[in-house]
Amino acid sequence: MNIGLDMMGGDLAPLEPIRGLSTYLNDSSQSASISLFGDQNQIKALLKLHSIPSDRIRVIDAPQVIGMHEHPTKALREKQRSSIAVGFQMLANNEIDAFISAGNTGAMMVGALFSIKAIPGVQRPTISTIIPKENGKTGLLLDVGLNADCKPENLNQFAVLGSLYAQHILGISNPRSGLMNIGEEEGKGNLLAQAAYPLLKENQLLNFVGNIEGRDIFFDKADVMVCDGFAGNIILKMAESIYEITQNKGIQHRYFDLFNFEIYGGTPILGVAKPVIIGHGISHGTAFKNMLSLAEKMITTEFLASMRNSFVAGSTF
Repeated sequence: MNIGLDMMGGDLAPLEPIRGLSTYLNDSSQSASISLFGDQNQIKALLKLHSIPSDRIRVIDAPQVIGMHEHPTKALREKQRSSIAVGFQMLANNEIDAFISAGNTGAMMVGALFSIKAIPGVQRPTISTIIPKENGKTGLLLDVGLNADCKPENLNQFAVLGSLYAQHILGISNPRSGLMNIGEEEGKGNLLAQAAYPLLKENQLLNFVGNIEGRDIFFDKADVMVCDGFAGNIILKMAESIYEITQNKGIQHRYFDLFNFEIYGGTPILGVAKPVIIGHGISHGTAFKNMLSLAEKMITTEFLASMRNSFVAGSTF
């Protein structure tokens, strides 16, 4: 098992990826080998400085960097030796089993969709975020920004992808799926919600519990919460602000600490054939360590096979 890590992506690269790598390798329960993409001179110097052993490390020279504000498609086309481009080339060629970056989000999306593509049957891949529940449990919200405009069929598929992720990665047995809406009753909401509801209700792959409202997000009404990326991204940014507010005001509580994105690492693109994990641009070492752990878990569990099987079996939904 070999995981690819972009060492040049993110505002704090390459130092924070190195710190995360060091923590990951020091954890005896982690077993993957790691391929590092970026400027080899910088990487080798930091590996030596942090006394990171070389037995599980491979450095691939990728001297170009795609900036955070560059046009994704143009940058990938013109910077073939960038860390993101080289990482996706090796992922497509089966030279690595997963790829992680906290760099240009658009370039990661484009790279995933054009190099390894969506699983057959998946109309649109999606991204999700972890939602801490008030009772200590964990929820999943999707889509959170990849698909701002959606069709009812897309929400139906997001619910399946989210349920599989909740089951195999988050360890939630028979996860409950809910549709984000402005009311609990069937028939509520805009045209998208009204059309999506019967699809979710009839989907035999789901444990659908009906509509959920904004006030239900942090409570234990549903494990997988489905919406279009426009609404989901607004909810995500609001949730991120909760942690920032508590830190600024010195509010100490274990529940609010769960809103720190670092402890979840990054978000995988759900619906593509191999693990691709996108980190926050300001990720520190803790986030990189957790992204490496997540990639390993996605590889070693039955999650990817379950996705493929579900969409072959349910290719008509």
